Amino acid sequence: MFNPIEIPFGSSMLFNVVDLKDGVKIEDVELLLGEMCHVVKENYGNDKGGFIGGQVFKNAGFVSTEGSISSDDSNADKKVRQNMGDVVIVTYWQSFEQHEASHADAIFKEKFSKLAELCDETYEVGYEMLWQGVPD
Repeated sequence: MFNPIEIPFGSSMLFNVVDLKDGVKIEDVELLLGEMCHVVKENYGNDKGGFIGGQVFKNAGFVSTEGSISSDDSNADKKVRQNMGDVVIVTYWQSFEQHEASHADAIFKEKFSKLAELCDETYEVGYEMLWQGVPD
């Protein structure tokens, strides 16, 4: 469950931002997130559906001034914070099409709809890998 993951070059990464409703805490969604992740891992993993691995992060609230560029530096921190969700779910897939097929499936939709009830908004953006590396 907490093992390191290896991401093959050429995979697709989906970055899902989850903005919880006011009053909903991370602790309120941890079990739902775990159930969702389990469903994906068990039903869509490897050749069965293209899922390679994933990670879930909670917002720690810090913003890198060294890694951020804004035309208005006085508002850069505020602007970034307004666009950050409470949780991000990062998943890696053999293809974007396999991701979409898994998320259209009733098994996944049942779990995701329960999380969605506790959210103001979620959005998921897909990325194609251009580079990866590890220190020598």
